[in-house]
Amino acid sequence: MDQLALLFALLLGAVVSVPVGERLGLPAPVLMTVLGIVLALLEFVPNVDVPPDLILPLLLPPLLYAAVRRTSWRQFAANVRPILLLAVALVFVTTLCVAVVAHAIVPGLPLAAAVALGALVAPPDPIAATAVAGKLGLPRRLVSILEGEGLFNDVTAIVLYHVAVAAAVSGTFSVWEAGLDLVLSAVVAVAVGLALGWGTNKLMSLLGDPTLQIALTLLVPFASYVLAEELHGSGVLAVLTTALFLVEYATDADDVMTRLAGHTFWDIVDTLVTGVAFGLVGLELHNAVRTAAGHWGELLGWAAVVVGVVVLVRLAWLLPATWLTKRLHTVRDTGEEIPVSWRETVVMWWSGMRGVASVALALAVPLETEAGDPFPARGEIVFIAFGVVLVTLLVQGLSLPWLVNRLGVRGDTGREEEFERQLAVRAAKAAKRRLREIEEVEDLPEELSEQMLRRSFDIGMRISPEIAQDERREAHRQRARRLKRVRRIEGEMLSAARHEVLAARSEAGADPEVVDRVLRHLDVRSLR
Repeated sequence: MDQLALLFALLLGAVVSVPVGERLGLPAPVLMTVLGIVLALLEFVPNVDVPPDLILPLLLPPLLYAAVRRTSWRQFAANVRPILLLAVALVFVTTLCVAVVAHAIVPGLPLAAAVALGALVAPPDPIAATAVAGKLGLPRRLVSILEGEGLFNDVTAIVLYHVAVAAAVSGTFSVWEAGLDLVLSAVVAVAVGLALGWGTNKLMSLLGDPTLQIALTLLVPFASYVLAEELHGSGVLAVLTTALFLVEYATDADDVMTRLAGHTFWDIVDTLVTGVAFGLVGLELHNAVRTAAGHWGELLGWAAVVVGVVVLVRLAWLLPATWLTKRLHTVRDTGEEIPVSWRETVVMWWSGMRGVASVALALAVPLETEAGDPFPARGEIVFIAFGVVLVTLLVQGLSLPWLVNRLGVRGDTGREEEFERQLAVRAAKAAKRRLREIEEVEDLPEELSEQMLRRSFDIGMRISPEIAQDERREAHRQRARRLKRVRRIEGEMLSAARHEVLAARSEAGADPEVVDRVLRHLDVRSLR
């Protein structure tokens, strides 16, 4: 098996792991990690030949962009305090605690290298948290905080990691320079993200064609990441800024085709890249195994201690942080979403799985210092990092569904249904207002006006039938059954039309482009 065949195996596994995971009740990223471990143990499977410095630029931009598309800037702003407590403060605390412990127990590990180890194992993986916790029916407030933490903690951790590695390589360190680098990195990233977001928004309006617009959204995350890194900014923060800008300002309510096709496209990208990323986590196991040859006992002991520090520090931090946030929340009424019970806090604690970023940063640790000496304890750092990733991802990822069920933590479906009803009413009222505006400038027949008025109400009814009174609800059900029958018959008619047009594609003298254009018209008609 060569590298290309291995890539296709991972892509196939990414697709298959989704239905298999749903059937088994297990997260697809965890299954892909297990698949990667199995492949790594097979002799005919080659070692992954991907330069470590390319793993983050290739995997993180599309994954982050896909994750941000499911949220909004308003949601982040409403949860800024809990997100900052997790994404910034907790990363610093975890890094410090791991660095102190690792420096004390690992012989020959200088403090700067220990800080680098702490920084690379500190951030929970945004993709793991979203993919695992987001499909368990958790309260939306928990998923929002986990998404925000996962998206922003990489920014803090990666900057700390680079500062620590630079100190270990050069042998010098300055707190003021490190703080200045952190601030400048954030400023450059935000500037790059906003500039690319604004430029992309303008360019998308010029392109017009949905295919070209979606292709542009695929390129933009990579461009944002690379440009920010070239300017010594945070590539992760730049991608987040660009994505949030586009989600907020580049959405045209009437651009139906681009929105439908874009959602489908990014769902595919998210599924494939996530699968490959976690497959690589498992495949890179051979690096850790090779490092441990000859002294398994010591390395396993060190890895177990660091895993314990990572897990316990998160719990020790979450308990007072949640209490503090709740106290502040009672003082000032905001839209902030926080855990409301100790059960939800425990679920948040157990959702802190490490993943792709930690593996990529561990593999990117330099081989040598500026003096030409081997990087201190590089092998030990790589092994401990893999230990943290595998234990948190497999143990926590596999047991999180059981823990959620055991604690009875469930989403507030009543609140979501009420919000859906409110949106349905707003949509129906907006349609009705627009109808009145049209009647003021156009002379509509009374029959047509009444028909359109009923349709304005049906717009909301189709979203949430509960907004109608009982008798009107029953009338709507009857119309819905009749409409369903009409659509079924029309669907069969359109299917016959598509079969006929598609058959013409293989006829002599038929122009495939014309056939495809007519077929696309029939496909769009089928969506109405």
